[in-house]
Amino acid sequence: MVKRVSVVWMAMYCLLCWGFAEPAQAQHAAGHRGAAEKGMGILLVAFGTSIPEAQGAFADIEKMVHAAFPEVPVRWAYTSVIIRKKLAERGQILDSPAVALAKMMEEGFTRVAVQSLHIIPGAEFHDLRMNADAFTEMSDGFEQLRIGYPALSSTEDLSKAVDAVIGILPKERKKDEAVVLMGHGTHHPANVYYEAMMYRLQQKDPNIYMGTVEGTPSLDDIRAMLLERGVKKAYLIPFMSVAGDHARNDMAGEEADSWKSILTEAGIECVPRMKGLAEYDAFAKIWVDHLRAVMDKMN
Repeated sequence: MVKRVSVVWMAMYCLLCWGFAEPAQAQHAAGHRGAAEKGMGILLVAFGTSIPEAQGAFADIEKMVHAAFPEVPVRWAYTSVIIRKKLAERGQILDSPAVALAKMMEEGFTRVAVQSLHIIPGAEFHDLRMNADAFTEMSDGFEQLRIGYPALSSTEDLSKAVDAVIGILPKERKKDEAVVLMGHGTHHPANVYYEAMMYRLQQKDPNIYMGTVEGTPSLDDIRAMLLERGVKKAYLIPFMSVAGDHARNDMAGEEADSWKSILTEAGIECVPRMKGLAEYDAFAKIWVDHLRAVMDKMN
């Protein structure tokens, strides 16, 4: 309860700071309050990325959202404090979910669909839900606010994700060559989705592996499986919304502790593929379908 109250106060603080720090922008929003009254809005929430080349993946998702809901305004928020700070140093301002929702409330939106662009319903997703719920408890809060689930949130999602992965496998790959997917991983119980993906993928193709940077299966687990099966070549693919810092450094970097370096040292030729899941329509559609399910429930 204490934490919930603190979130409410944080949202009020965001509104006050926004109003005093950016008077021109606040006045502009107030001028549109009547037009947006009882209006619907969409907030897309991602972990974020500071890699310019990777940000195109989010642009692709936004195009899909606009195509599905052409009349509904779309806003963005990043959950990563580190990413937001890096972007701010370059003059690119991305809001946290709390600030983005506070701004939407000030603009006059009364019904908001928040779509998580995370992969699994881990700690960040649960924090997002808690913070978003606080905006409906305010006396002048949103009339309706619903949250769409991350990509992997059900058995049906797993099936769709497996089919999407099978569809993006390198065409030149030979049967005895492996595909190693790199997920972020977490200590949150939702890490089990990565293990479920590994099981489902190997039912389709026993030479596809799902590893994680900070969870299980780990790279050590995957390396042991590859060596046991005598794999000599592996395609490395990020199982993340964008091919950001983890993909470029942890997966495909030249440092000795990257996945590419460690597997190469083990005698496995590695071919990285630098493309995030959000860049593939078949996978991005999972998020859009979750958003559509939320929109269908709103009046």
